[in-house]
Amino acid sequence: MLRFLSRLLGYVVLAAGFVGLVYDGARSIANNGVRVTNLSDLLMTLFKERGSALQGSVESVAPWLWQALVLPLTLAPACLLGLGLGAFLLWLGQPPREPIGFLSRP
Repeated sequence: MLRFLSRLLGYVVLAAGFVGLVYDGARSIANNGVRVTNLSDLLMTLFKERGSALQGSVESVAPWLWQALVLPLTLAPACLLGLGLGAFLLWLGQPPREPIGFLSRP
């Protein structure tokens, strides 16, 4: 059941990453220059009020964590993160491989 959910979520996130890639490509063509949607722009679009409170809540837990991990992650392209996370979830949900060299009949 968990493999199914991992594959389902992986396909959904992979499709969202692909849609983001197409969106950035169309926006780049329209503007005659490369335009990339960062994860911070996506979070501010989806979660307006809660997105601005993210920095304060992360710094209250560990002040070094914002500068070391979260800030570089929010500056990464959202489509690449979606494609990578979707591929990882698909890899995680794949069925186990059959062992090689063992007889399946007694």
